[in-house]
Order: sequence, then C-alpha cells, then structure tokens
Amino acid sequence: MKKSRILGIAVGATLAMGLSASAFATDGYQLIGIGQYAMGMAGAVVAAPDDPLSAAMSNPAGLALLTPQAAFSAEIFNPTRKTNFGFGETGSHSNVYGVPAIGWVAPAFGDGIVFGGGVYGTSGLGVNYLQQNTPLGTMQGYSSITFMQMSPSLAMKVNSHLAVGASLNIAAEQGSFQQTIGQTVPGGVNPVTHFPYPPSTSLTGLNLASPSWAYGVGATLGLLYKVNDMVTLGATYKTPIIFTPMTWQETGEVAGSLTNPVQGGSGQYSGHLNYPQQVALGLAIRPIPQWLISVEGQWINWAATMNTFNIYGPWTGQSHVGLPMHWSNQWVANIGTQYDVNNWLQVRAGYTWGSNPISNANTANNLLFPAVVQNAITFGATQKLGMGWKLTEAYMHAFANTISGPSSYAPFGAPDPASATLAENSYGLQVGYDF
Repeated sequence: MKKSRILGIAVGATLAMGLSASAFATDGYQLIGIGQYAMGMAGAVVAAPDDPLSAAMSNPAGLALLTPQAAFSAEIFNPTRKTNFGFGETGSHSNVYGVPAIGWVAPAFGDGIVFGGGVYGTSGLGVNYLQQNTPLGTMQGYSSITFMQMSPSLAMKVNSHLAVGASLNIAAEQGSFQQTIGQTVPGGVNPVTHFPYPPSTSLTGLNLASPSWAYGVGATLGLLYKVNDMVTLGATYKTPIIFTPMTWQETGEVAGSLTNPVQGGSGQYSGHLNYPQQVALGLAIRPIPQWLISVEGQWINWAATMNTFNIYGPWTGQSHVGLPMHWSNQWVANIGTQYDVNNWLQVRAGYTWGSNPISNANTANNLLFPAVVQNAITFGATQKLGMGWKLTEAYMHAFANTISGPSSYAPFGAPDPASATLAENSYGLQVGYDF
C-alpha cells in the first residue's frame, strides 16, 4: 500500500516495540513464573525450586537437588487491555493466548552433577486496537513481541549445604508493530499543513506489521545454600540476552510526531530489542516439615533495554529514528507458601508486587506497551497420582491498573488524556513424571 506520509505518533512512537501475540506479564513483560508450581508460588522460587521448569528458569542450582524427572506445562493467558489515544476508550481485539513449556533433569558427568533445562515461552506483550471515526480518521494500533527460550543447564551439589548451577539462555524473539492513521471521510484538515485533505486521501504511518525474527544468547548463574533443615538461601544473576536485529523490507515509513514527521523511503528497516539483565535473592523457610514459606526480591534492568528503540533505515536526513519509551528499572517482591496436606496433595498460594516501569508522564509513549499491572495473587495445587506421575494446576489474577497522562493528540482536538489499562488472568495445567 502506498504510504503518503504523515504520522506522528508520539503515541505510536513507542510503537516500534510492539508486544506479543500475548501479554504475559506482571514484571514488565516477563512472566512471573515458568510452569505451574512457580506460578502457584507467585514466582517466589529462587530459594525453593521444585521442578525442572522452576529451576532451569529461576535458579539452575536447584536442578542438582531434583530426582530425574520431566514436566510439561500448558497455560491459557487471558489479558484485558484498554487504551485511550485521546478520542475515547477502546479495547484490544485479541485476549486469549497459549503458553507452553517443557523441562527435564537427569544425572550427567559423575556424582552430584546433573544436566537439565527446558524450552518455554518466557515473556511477551501485545495489543490490537482499532478506533474508527476520530477527527483524524481511523486509528489502528497493533503490537506483538513474543520471546521463546531454550536453557540447557548444568548443576552440581558441592556438599550437603551448597549447590551451584548455570544455564545457557538461547532465545528467539518475534516482533511486529503498527500504528497508522487513515482519513475515513472526505474533507478534514491536515494537522501538519493545516490545508484540507482531498476527498480520496488515505494517511498511513509506521507500519512494521510483518513479523520479524531475531536470535540471542545470554546466561544464568545460580546458587542455593541450605543453612539448616529450616532455612535455605537462593540467588541468581541473569546476564542480558543480546539479540540480532529484527529487520523489515518496506516501501516507505513515517515516524516522529504529528508536528515533526520523519519520512523514510523504500528499503530495509531494522532495530535491536535486547532482554534485560536481572538479579534475584530468595529465602525459603520451613517452620514445620510440611509447610514452606518462600520470599524473593528481584531487580530488572528495563532502563537498559526499554529506554529508546532506535529504528535504522533509509530515513530522510538521518540514519535512525529513536522511539522513546523511557521505562524505569523495576523492583519486584514475591511471597509464596505451600502446605503438604497429605502424601498425595500439596496446596499453595502467593502474592507478587512489582513497581511500575512506566510513569504517568510517559503514558502516551507506551499505549501499545501497557505493562502496567502491579499486584497479582496466585493459587495452585499438586496431586501425586502414583507410579511417578503428578498433576499441577495454577491460577493467577493480576488486578487492573491504569496509567494516564497527556495525549499526543491534544493539539489536534483530542478531548481526553491518554490512558492504558491492563488486567490479567491465567489458567495452567502441568503434567510431571519422576523416572
């Protein structure tokens, strides 16, 4: 489609970071836990990993304490997203996604050393907005980023107190995003030139909707220290995952703002979206043998990866256009508890809080990235079915949160402030087998 160029998008300027065919998130756009044991514990598993999924993703040292086993998890993720570009609230048209994961652990290379890992969807976010009949025409906002990860891991039980582990994080991400404005009725005034539009004019903007793949690598280092039968300490450090660029072949693009659009010609457009480094510390306590309480604190370096997304390409007069998101680093606090009711049934519950990486002042820059939930509760259970089989379920509810700030379209008649709202539910089932 021919791109006659106006756009702007201070709202769409964040767009270039679209998010996933999902919106799995509580911690920015990162899942609070991988697998249904971790989800039921609200992600508080760094000091208390209990299956291959929670260990390989959260603390690979935990693999050294597990018997040989495998686990498969399937999760239905159901986010509810709403936004207001400034012309009234509209909802997203895609709300149900699947999140698979599989993990394993087995002995390797001698006594006390194990090999394990997993393959899973780790994070993502996305929206699909369509708002017709605004004063600027039809507004369409779409974003999709999905992260998938494979983590082959080695772990070793050093002695009766200490276990260490490391994972190689091999990742793939798929990104696509779009924000366009189309004149849907004859007439109207061009907000840049202030001249009337011809009746047939169709306006478009930044449109990188063709999915593009990128590939990256990083590492996770973890340790567990058993102080005594009651207290265990855990710590992990995840390096950044550095990705190859995502690329798009386009006939033309527009970025910038409505008052200062930047035009691009035909050719290749590209941009890097790396995954942030993070640190987690945990404490697990067993007041009695059948009762576990696990707490965790986490720091995620979003400011290093979600500050400005630079799109390189054949822009007029410059090599790249920077799309500002201005995310802050995030602090996360999790607590989970598990109780062994009897030899075959465990029940668990948890709560997680995360600081909001997006400020109200940056609402308009992040309408397509509404990673704004802060509070979530979780519930879960495991049934040991015999002959090595076990079944684990979990439910998560992230309470709705809204941010609001000045609309980028206020100078062009938008009567409302910009806003983004996100709430989430997930339902998961996991099958495990002890060899």
